[in-house]
Amino acid sequence: MEDGEFLTGKMLIAMPGIGDPRFERALVLICAHDAGHAMGVAVNRPVEGLTLPDLLTRLEVEPTSEMSPDLVLLGGPVDRERGFVLHTDDYMSGDHTLQVGQGVALTATREVLEALAGPQPPRRAVLALGYAGWGPGQLERELRENVWLTCEADENLIFGAGHARKWADALAKLGVDPRLLSSAAGSA
Repeated sequence: MEDGEFLTGKMLIAMPGIGDPRFERALVLICAHDAGHAMGVAVNRPVEGLTLPDLLTRLEVEPTSEMSPDLVLLGGPVDRERGFVLHTDDYMSGDHTLQVGQGVALTATREVLEALAGPQPPRRAVLALGYAGWGPGQLERELRENVWLTCEADENLIFGAGHARKWADALAKLGVDPRLLSSAAGSA
């Protein structure tokens, strides 16, 4: 990775044998990346049995319209009690919303939860509990060690419901057949 080349708005695809079960077959959208840190949200790890309407009800946010029973995601191992909403940028909350990429933003306030439950929610959104974080140079080192591949993000990878397929779909964007990947890394 060249100096100044950051991955905000890109997807990380965990390589087989990543060595950390929390990231096995993970697909992570990088929401912020600079020389000092990186932060991302896994988009393919549903919390079984926990739907968005259930969570909003627990948080005393009453839906004003019929909501789809989308599953809540496990965004990463850091700060799991905190919610992060990835959404299309037709919803923005001033300084509280971080533009992640083309058409995609991140908001982590109660107001975005109320917007999700309201009559005019973002066109597409997912709620994740927790995030993945890297310190200075850590993500760059992991990329050099072939822990992750990267690909362009798209709405289906971020917001699609086929969580079990997302990892393979991201690899397919690169022309990679997951059956041909090895857990042994190397460099030339």
